Amino acid sequence: MKERNKKIKDIYLEKKEEAGKSGYYLNPDKEFTGQLLEGILLNEKRYGYQSCPCRLASGKKDEDLDIICPCYYRDEDIDKYGNCYCGLYVNKKIAEGKDKIRSIPERRYNKKDKKSTSEIKAKYPVFRCRVCGYLCAKNNPPAKCPICGALKERFETFLDI
Repeated sequence: MKERNKKIKDIYLEKKEEAGKSGYYLNPDKEFTGQLLEGILLNEKRYGYQSCPCRLASGKKDEDLDIICPCYYRDEDIDKYGNCYCGLYVNKKIAEGKDKIRSIPERRYNKKDKKSTSEIKAKYPVFRCRVCGYLCAKNNPPAKCPICGALKERFETFLDI
C-alpha cells in the first residue's frame, strides 16, 4: 500500500510539473485525478509506457505514440473545451473552480483509417517560441512554452501547412 501511494505521489508531481511547464493544471478533484494516475501506472506496468487511461492501447508503443500521456490531442482539446479527453489536464478556469470539466468527443483516428505518426504530424503547422526557439507541430501554439515558460503570444508561425 505504501509503495502504491508513493508511486501515485511521484507521478502526480511529475505530471503537475509537466502541466505547469505547458501552461496547464492537473484536475483539482484529487480523488478523480488519483484514479487517472493509477490507470496510467497500470498501463505502464502492462505495456511499458504511460498510455492514456481512458483509451484502449494496443500494447504496441509505435501504434500508441499518440495516446502516451500527455497525448497528442491534449493541447487542442484544452484550447477548445478546457480539459483533455480524460480530464487529467485542465485550463486555469477549471483549476480555479470557475468552470467545469466537460465530456469531449474522441478525435483519435479509426484503425482502418490509421496513418503513420509522421503523416499525422505533417498535417500541422509548426510554431516557434521567439524566446528560446522551441518548435512544436500542432494546430495552435501551447499556452506556455514547456522550455522557457514564455506565453502563447510569444510564438510565431514557423512553417504553415
